[in-house]
Amino acid sequence: MTQVETKIERRQLAIVFDTNKCIGCQVCSLACKKLWTDSDGRESMWWTIVNTMPGRGTPKDVFTHGGGYRDGEPVPGVLPPKRDWGEAWNFEYEKVFASGTDEDRLVPLQPIDENGGKPDWGPNWDEDMGGGEYPNSYFFYLQQMCMNCSKPACLEACPRGAIYKRPEDGVVLVDEESCNGYRFCAEACPYKRIYFNESKNVAQKCISCFPRLETGVAPACIRQCPGRVQHVDYMDNEDGHIYKLVHKWQVALPLRPDFDCEPNMFYVPPISPAAFDEKGKFDESRSRIPIEYLRELFGSGVDAALATLQEEREKVAAGGESELMDILISRNWHDLMGPFDVDPSKLDGKVLGESK
Repeated sequence: MTQVETKIERRQLAIVFDTNKCIGCQVCSLACKKLWTDSDGRESMWWTIVNTMPGRGTPKDVFTHGGGYRDGEPVPGVLPPKRDWGEAWNFEYEKVFASGTDEDRLVPLQPIDENGGKPDWGPNWDEDMGGGEYPNSYFFYLQQMCMNCSKPACLEACPRGAIYKRPEDGVVLVDEESCNGYRFCAEACPYKRIYFNESKNVAQKCISCFPRLETGVAPACIRQCPGRVQHVDYMDNEDGHIYKLVHKWQVALPLRPDFDCEPNMFYVPPISPAAFDEKGKFDESRSRIPIEYLRELFGSGVDAALATLQEEREKVAAGGESELMDILISRNWHDLMGPFDVDPSKLDGKVLGESK
Protein backbone atom coordinates (compact mmCIF):
# COMPACT_ATOMS: atom_id res chain seq x y z
CA MET A 1 0.00 0.00 0.00
CA THR A 2 1.41 3.38 -1.02
CA GLN A 3 1.66 6.47 1.13
CA VAL A 4 -1.09 8.10 -0.94
CA GLU A 5 -3.48 5.26 -0.20
CA THR A 6 -2.88 5.53 3.55
CA LYS A 7 -3.72 9.24 3.63
CA ILE A 8 -7.52 9.50 3.54
CA GLU A 9 -8.91 13.01 3.94
CA ARG A 10 -12.35 13.64 5.37
CA ARG A 11 -12.94 16.80 3.36
CA GLN A 12 -11.27 18.43 0.39
CA LEU A 13 -10.70 22.12 -0.12
CA ALA A 14 -10.98 23.14 -3.76
CA ILE A 15 -10.49 26.33 -5.78
CA VAL A 16 -11.85 27.41 -9.15
CA PHE A 17 -10.01 30.03 -11.21
CA ASP A 18 -11.92 31.78 -14.01
CA THR A 19 -9.51 32.55 -16.86
CA ASN A 20 -12.12 34.78 -18.49
CA LYS A 21 -11.98 37.31 -15.65
CA CYS A 22 -8.32 37.48 -14.67
CA ILE A 23 -6.57 40.70 -15.76
CA GLY A 24 -3.07 39.60 -14.75
CA CYS A 25 -2.67 42.27 -12.07
CA GLN A 26 -0.70 39.90 -9.77
CA VAL A 27 -2.48 41.15 -6.64
CA CYS A 28 -2.93 37.52 -5.61
CA SER A 29 0.79 36.86 -6.07
CA LEU A 30 1.77 39.91 -4.05
CA ALA A 31 -0.72 39.15 -1.27
CA CYS A 32 0.85 35.73 -0.86
CA LYS A 33 4.41 37.05 -0.98
CA LYS A 34 3.70 39.77 1.58
CA LEU A 35 2.21 37.23 3.97
CA TRP A 36 4.47 34.23 3.47
CA THR A 37 7.57 34.55 1.26
CA ASP A 38 9.31 37.89 1.76
CA SER A 39 12.15 36.71 4.03
CA ASP A 40 14.12 33.82 5.54
CA GLY A 41 15.36 32.26 2.32
CA ARG A 42 12.03 32.62 0.55
CA GLU A 43 12.74 35.84 -1.31
CA SER A 44 12.77 34.13 -4.72
CA MET A 45 9.68 32.02 -4.01
CA TRP A 46 6.29 32.73 -5.55
CA TRP A 47 3.90 30.24 -3.98
CA THR A 48 1.18 31.87 -6.09
CA ILE A 49 2.02 33.27 -9.51
CA VAL A 50 -0.07 34.26 -12.53
CA ASN A 51 1.50 33.39 -15.88
CA THR A 52 0.66 34.59 -19.36
CA MET A 53 -0.42 31.74 -21.62
CA PRO A 54 0.70 30.50 -23.99
CA GLY A 55 4.00 31.10 -22.24
CA ARG A 56 6.83 29.14 -20.75
CA GLY A 57 5.51 29.52 -17.22
CA THR A 58 7.20 29.49 -13.84
CA PRO A 59 9.67 27.84 -13.70
CA LYS A 60 10.72 28.06 -17.35
CA ASP A 61 8.97 25.42 -19.50
CA VAL A 62 7.04 24.40 -16.42
CA PHE A 63 5.20 21.35 -17.78
CA THR A 64 8.23 19.68 -19.38
CA HIS A 65 10.12 18.52 -16.30
CA GLY A 66 8.32 15.25 -15.66
CA GLY A 67 6.64 14.08 -12.49
CA GLY A 68 3.10 12.93 -11.81
CA TYR A 69 1.84 9.54 -12.93
CA ARG A 70 1.28 7.62 -16.12
CA ASP A 71 -0.77 4.40 -16.17
CA GLY A 72 -0.74 4.47 -12.39
CA GLU A 73 3.05 4.54 -12.11
CA PRO A 74 5.17 7.51 -10.99
CA VAL A 75 6.89 9.41 -13.80
CA PRO A 76 10.50 10.39 -13.01
CA GLY A 77 10.91 14.14 -12.80
CA VAL A 78 13.81 16.56 -12.75
CA LEU A 79 14.40 19.68 -10.74
CA PRO A 80 14.77 22.80 -12.90
CA PRO A 81 17.92 24.80 -12.21
CA LYS A 82 17.61 27.75 -9.89
CA ARG A 83 17.99 30.29 -12.70
CA ASP A 84 14.88 28.89 -14.43
CA TRP A 85 12.75 29.89 -11.44
CA GLY A 86 13.96 33.45 -11.58
CA GLU A 87 16.14 34.65 -8.74
CA ALA A 88 15.24 37.72 -6.72
CA TRP A 89 16.83 40.83 -8.20
CA ASN A 90 17.32 44.41 -7.23
CA PHE A 91 17.64 47.66 -9.20
CA GLU A 92 20.49 50.06 -9.88
CA TYR A 93 19.34 52.55 -7.26
CA GLU A 94 22.89 53.49 -6.27
CA LYS A 95 23.97 54.20 -9.85
CA VAL A 96 20.89 56.16 -10.86
CA PHE A 97 20.06 58.08 -7.70
CA ALA A 98 23.34 58.37 -5.80
CA SER A 99 25.84 58.79 -8.63
CA GLY A 100 27.45 62.16 -9.04
CA THR A 101 27.26 62.23 -12.85
CA ASP A 102 24.40 63.56 -14.93
CA GLU A 103 25.06 60.81 -17.47
CA ASP A 104 24.29 58.07 -14.95
CA ARG A 105 21.18 59.85 -13.75
CA LEU A 106 19.76 59.81 -17.28
CA VAL A 107 20.02 56.00 -17.47
CA PRO A 108 16.67 54.24 -16.94
CA LEU A 109 16.47 52.19 -13.76
CA GLN A 110 17.58 48.65 -14.70
CA PRO A 111 17.28 45.37 -12.78
CA ILE A 112 20.44 43.62 -11.63
CA ASP A 113 20.87 40.08 -10.34
CA GLU A 114 22.80 39.03 -7.25
CA ASN A 115 26.04 39.05 -9.26
CA GLY A 116 25.48 42.54 -10.64
CA GLY A 117 24.51 41.27 -14.09
CA LYS A 118 21.30 41.59 -16.08
CA PRO A 119 18.58 39.01 -15.24
CA ASP A 120 17.53 36.80 -18.15
CA TRP A 121 14.53 35.08 -16.59
CA GLY A 122 11.96 35.59 -13.85
CA PRO A 123 8.41 34.73 -12.80
CA ASN A 124 5.99 35.39 -15.68
CA TRP A 125 8.97 36.64 -17.68
CA ASP A 126 7.04 36.44 -20.96
CA GLU A 127 4.17 38.56 -19.65
CA ASP A 128 1.56 39.48 -22.25
CA MET A 129 3.64 38.12 -25.15
CA GLY A 130 0.96 35.60 -26.03
CA GLY A 131 0.77 33.48 -29.13
CA GLY A 132 -0.68 33.40 -32.62
CA GLU A 133 0.09 35.73 -35.50
CA TYR A 134 -1.36 39.19 -36.05
CA PRO A 135 -4.22 39.88 -36.35
CA ASN A 136 -5.13 36.61 -34.62
CA SER A 137 -2.81 36.94 -31.65
CA TYR A 138 -4.12 35.95 -28.24
CA PHE A 139 -3.21 35.37 -24.61
CA PHE A 140 -4.87 34.65 -21.29
CA TYR A 141 -3.76 34.40 -17.68
CA LEU A 142 -3.34 31.23 -15.64
CA GLN A 143 -2.70 31.16 -11.92
CA GLN A 144 -0.34 28.51 -10.56
CA MET A 145 -0.29 27.44 -6.93
CA CYS A 146 -0.37 24.17 -5.02
CA MET A 147 -3.20 22.03 -6.36
CA ASN A 148 -3.67 20.04 -3.11
CA CYS A 149 -3.90 16.94 -5.28
CA SER A 150 -5.89 13.91 -4.19
CA LYS A 151 -2.99 11.81 -5.52
CA PRO A 152 -0.06 14.07 -4.61
CA ALA A 153 3.07 12.86 -6.37
CA CYS A 154 5.15 14.89 -3.93
CA LEU A 155 3.82 12.87 -1.01
CA GLU A 156 4.50 9.60 -2.78
CA ALA A 157 8.09 10.63 -3.55
CA CYS A 158 9.14 11.68 -0.04
CA PRO A 159 11.14 8.87 1.62
CA ARG A 160 10.83 10.46 5.06
CA GLY A 161 7.05 10.82 5.17
CA ALA A 162 7.48 14.57 5.61
CA ILE A 163 4.54 15.45 3.33
CA TYR A 164 0.97 14.82 4.37
CA LYS A 165 -2.63 15.83 3.67
CA ARG A 166 -4.62 17.40 6.47
CA PRO A 167 -7.72 15.28 7.03
CA GLU A 168 -9.93 18.27 7.83
CA ASP A 169 -9.42 20.00 4.46
CA GLY A 170 -7.06 17.96 2.27
CA VAL A 171 -4.41 20.69 2.23
CA VAL A 172 -0.99 19.24 1.39
CA LEU A 173 1.73 20.35 3.80
CA VAL A 174 5.45 19.79 4.42
CA ASP A 175 6.53 18.84 7.94
CA GLU A 176 9.73 20.89 8.01
CA GLU A 177 10.96 19.11 11.15
CA SER A 178 10.98 15.82 9.23
CA CYS A 179 12.18 17.18 5.88
CA ASN A 180 15.82 16.49 5.09
CA GLY A 181 16.06 18.57 1.92
CA TYR A 182 16.27 15.69 -0.56
CA ARG A 183 14.03 17.57 -3.04
CA PHE A 184 12.48 14.37 -4.41
CA CYS A 185 9.09 16.02 -3.79
CA ALA A 186 10.00 18.97 -6.03
CA GLU A 187 11.10 16.60 -8.78
CA ALA A 188 7.90 14.55 -8.51
CA CYS A 189 5.46 17.49 -8.66
CA PRO A 190 4.53 17.89 -12.36
CA TYR A 191 3.29 21.44 -11.70
CA LYS A 192 6.62 22.37 -10.05
CA ARG A 193 4.96 24.11 -7.13
CA ILE A 194 7.49 23.07 -4.48
CA TYR A 195 10.48 25.25 -3.75
CA PHE A 196 13.71 24.54 -1.87
CA ASN A 197 14.79 26.87 0.90
CA GLU A 198 18.59 26.81 0.84
CA SER A 199 18.82 28.74 4.09
CA LYS A 200 16.84 26.14 6.02
CA ASN A 201 17.57 23.08 3.81
CA VAL A 202 13.88 22.21 3.57
CA ALA A 203 11.19 22.04 0.91
CA GLN A 204 8.52 24.74 1.14
CA LYS A 205 5.29 25.37 -0.73
CA CYS A 206 1.91 27.04 -0.69
CA ILE A 207 0.03 26.10 2.47
CA SER A 208 -3.38 27.35 1.26
CA CYS A 209 -3.28 29.84 4.14
CA PHE A 210 -4.51 27.09 6.46
CA PRO A 211 -4.18 29.30 9.59
CA ARG A 212 -6.70 31.61 7.95
CA LEU A 213 -8.97 28.72 6.97
CA GLU A 214 -9.08 27.63 10.60
CA THR A 215 -10.55 31.01 11.55
CA GLY A 216 -13.03 31.11 8.67
CA VAL A 217 -10.98 33.52 6.54
CA ALA A 218 -10.33 32.83 2.85
CA PRO A 219 -6.75 32.45 1.56
CA ALA A 220 -5.08 35.80 0.96
CA CYS A 221 -4.78 35.31 -2.81
CA ILE A 222 -8.54 34.80 -3.08
CA ARG A 223 -9.70 37.47 -0.67
CA GLN A 224 -7.45 40.16 -2.17
CA CYS A 225 -8.36 39.46 -5.81
CA PRO A 226 -10.05 42.61 -7.23
CA GLY A 227 -11.55 40.76 -10.19
CA ARG A 228 -13.65 38.15 -8.35
CA VAL A 229 -11.73 35.53 -10.27
CA GLN A 230 -11.44 32.71 -7.72
CA HIS A 231 -13.97 30.62 -5.84
CA VAL A 232 -13.17 28.51 -2.77
CA ASP A 233 -15.20 25.91 -0.89
CA TYR A 234 -15.22 22.27 0.15
CA MET A 235 -15.80 19.91 -2.73
CA ASP A 236 -18.59 18.05 -0.91
CA ASN A 237 -20.79 21.15 -0.48
CA GLU A 238 -23.37 20.46 -3.17
CA ASP A 239 -24.90 23.92 -2.71
CA GLY A 240 -21.58 25.71 -3.17
CA HIS A 241 -19.94 27.25 -6.21
CA ILE A 242 -17.17 24.64 -6.46
CA TYR A 243 -19.45 21.63 -6.64
CA LYS A 244 -21.73 23.30 -9.16
CA LEU A 245 -18.93 24.53 -11.42
CA VAL A 246 -17.00 21.24 -11.33
CA HIS A 247 -19.73 18.60 -11.13
CA LYS A 248 -23.11 20.09 -12.04
CA TRP A 249 -22.15 22.39 -14.91
CA GLN A 250 -18.78 20.75 -15.64
CA VAL A 251 -17.17 23.99 -16.84
CA ALA A 252 -14.31 24.01 -14.31
CA LEU A 253 -11.56 21.62 -15.38
CA PRO A 254 -8.29 20.35 -13.89
CA LEU A 255 -4.98 21.56 -15.30
CA ARG A 256 -3.08 18.91 -17.23
CA PRO A 257 -5.26 15.97 -16.17
CA ASP A 258 -2.81 13.71 -18.02
CA PHE A 259 -0.46 14.10 -15.03
CA ASP A 260 -3.01 11.94 -13.16
CA CYS A 261 -2.53 13.65 -9.80
CA GLU A 262 -6.23 14.54 -9.44
CA PRO A 263 -5.61 18.22 -8.63
CA ASN A 264 -8.18 20.13 -6.61
CA MET A 265 -7.67 23.43 -8.36
CA PHE A 266 -9.88 23.85 -11.40
CA TYR A 267 -10.04 26.33 -14.26
CA VAL A 268 -12.87 27.80 -16.29
CA PRO A 269 -11.28 27.77 -19.76
CA PRO A 270 -10.97 30.99 -21.80
CA ILE A 271 -13.70 31.73 -24.33
CA SER A 272 -11.87 32.67 -27.49
CA PRO A 273 -12.90 35.58 -29.70
CA ALA A 274 -13.54 34.75 -33.33
CA ALA A 275 -10.58 34.86 -35.69
CA PHE A 276 -10.18 37.46 -38.42
CA ASP A 277 -10.24 36.33 -42.03
CA GLU A 278 -8.03 37.66 -44.84
CA LYS A 279 -10.34 40.65 -45.33
CA GLY A 280 -10.22 41.66 -41.67
CA LYS A 281 -13.73 40.42 -40.89
CA PHE A 282 -14.69 38.05 -38.11
CA ASP A 283 -14.81 34.39 -39.09
CA GLU A 284 -17.18 32.86 -36.53
CA SER A 285 -16.16 29.37 -37.63
CA ARG A 286 -12.60 29.84 -36.32
CA SER A 287 -11.27 30.69 -32.86
CA ARG A 288 -8.12 32.65 -32.16
CA ILE A 289 -7.09 30.32 -29.34
CA PRO A 290 -6.37 26.91 -30.89
CA ILE A 291 -8.68 24.31 -29.39
CA GLU A 292 -5.80 21.82 -29.53
CA TYR A 293 -3.84 23.99 -27.10
CA LEU A 294 -6.78 24.17 -24.69
CA ARG A 295 -7.22 20.41 -24.87
CA GLU A 296 -3.56 20.00 -23.97
CA LEU A 297 -4.02 22.20 -20.89
CA PHE A 298 -7.46 21.13 -19.70
CA GLY A 299 -8.19 17.76 -21.31
CA SER A 300 -10.84 16.56 -23.72
CA GLY A 301 -13.68 17.98 -21.61
CA VAL A 302 -12.81 21.51 -22.69
CA ASP A 303 -14.93 21.31 -25.85
CA ALA A 304 -18.11 20.58 -23.90
CA ALA A 305 -17.22 23.16 -21.24
CA LEU A 306 -16.78 25.92 -23.81
CA ALA A 307 -20.02 24.94 -25.53
CA THR A 308 -21.88 25.17 -22.21
CA LEU A 309 -20.36 28.54 -21.39
CA GLN A 310 -21.31 29.92 -24.79
CA GLU A 311 -24.84 28.56 -24.59
CA GLU A 312 -25.44 30.08 -21.15
CA ARG A 313 -23.99 33.43 -22.23
CA GLU A 314 -26.32 33.54 -25.20
CA LYS A 315 -29.25 32.65 -22.97
CA VAL A 316 -28.57 35.65 -20.74
CA ALA A 317 -27.96 37.91 -23.75
CA ALA A 318 -31.42 36.96 -25.00
CA GLY A 319 -32.98 38.05 -21.71
CA GLY A 320 -33.05 34.70 -19.95
CA GLU A 321 -31.61 33.60 -16.61
CA SER A 322 -28.66 31.35 -15.96
CA GLU A 323 -27.51 29.92 -12.65
CA LEU A 324 -24.09 29.33 -14.19
CA MET A 325 -23.62 32.93 -15.28
CA ASP A 326 -24.80 34.18 -11.89
CA ILE A 327 -22.19 32.01 -10.17
CA LEU A 328 -19.39 33.17 -12.46
CA ILE A 329 -20.35 36.84 -12.17
CA SER A 330 -20.75 36.58 -8.36
CA ARG A 331 -22.37 39.96 -7.81
CA ASN A 332 -22.17 39.27 -4.07
CA TRP A 333 -18.44 39.16 -3.39
CA HIS A 334 -18.85 37.00 -0.29
CA ASP A 335 -20.39 34.21 -2.34
CA LEU A 336 -16.93 33.48 -3.75
CA MET A 337 -15.61 32.63 -0.30
CA GLY A 338 -17.91 29.74 0.54
CA PRO A 339 -17.60 29.08 4.29
CA PHE A 340 -14.52 31.32 4.54
CA ASP A 341 -16.16 34.74 4.41
CA VAL A 342 -15.08 35.98 7.86
CA ASP A 343 -13.65 39.51 7.78
CA PRO A 344 -10.14 39.27 9.30
CA SER A 345 -10.44 42.81 10.64
CA LYS A 346 -13.21 41.57 12.93
CA LEU A 347 -11.06 38.99 14.71
CA ASP A 348 -9.88 41.25 17.54
CA GLY A 349 -6.43 41.74 16.08
CA LYS A 350 -5.66 38.03 15.83
CA VAL A 351 -2.62 37.50 13.58
CA LEU A 352 -3.36 35.26 10.63
CA GLY A 353 -0.72 33.27 8.89
CA GLU A 354 2.42 34.46 10.65
CA SER A 355 4.58 31.35 10.72
CA LYS A 356 7.94 32.86 9.92
